[in-house]
Amino acid sequence: MRVIAGRAKGRTLKPVPGEGTRPITDRVKESLFNILSWRLPGCRFLDLFAGTGSVGIEALSQGAQEAVLVEKAAKAVRTVHENLRITGLGPLARVVRDDVFRFITQTEEQFDIIYIAPPQYQGLWSKTLLALDERPLCAPDGLVVVQIFPKEFEPLPLKQHVLADQRRYGSTMLCFYECNPS
Repeated sequence: MRVIAGRAKGRTLKPVPGEGTRPITDRVKESLFNILSWRLPGCRFLDLFAGTGSVGIEALSQGAQEAVLVEKAAKAVRTVHENLRITGLGPLARVVRDDVFRFITQTEEQFDIIYIAPPQYQGLWSKTLLALDERPLCAPDGLVVVQIFPKEFEPLPLKQHVLADQRRYGSTMLCFYECNPS
């Protein structure tokens, strides 16, 4: 697991000890950031269920102005801090040790890109997206990206977000939802 491009290109990131996380593969991450590249410079990036911090760190490396990484597990939070230290991107990041749903309901911040990569097969991706749909966290013209196992996908009754694209990379699906403020 490494940083693909930008200021911290080539830096190797540490995994979270144990088996509780499933980091994004370098191949999927590279494809994701090729899609996001024009949106990254100067953006505010929110990484929910941050795990190793790999996605938020990649966003910072490729030009995001700021990243907020939300993770509940203590081991993962320690790993995120270590990976930010390794890459030298710590000053641009804020790590929040909290439950994702509590964070969503309590923050007043807006983000240009929101990334959701929860544990699989617990219905957390849909619960998270539905919770985001009730709050103005996604900036106008913003984007929410969900990383799931393809069999988990189901259409959702969303009011503020529209499914704009889906990409499948083996056992990983990325779903792109555009913010559609009414």
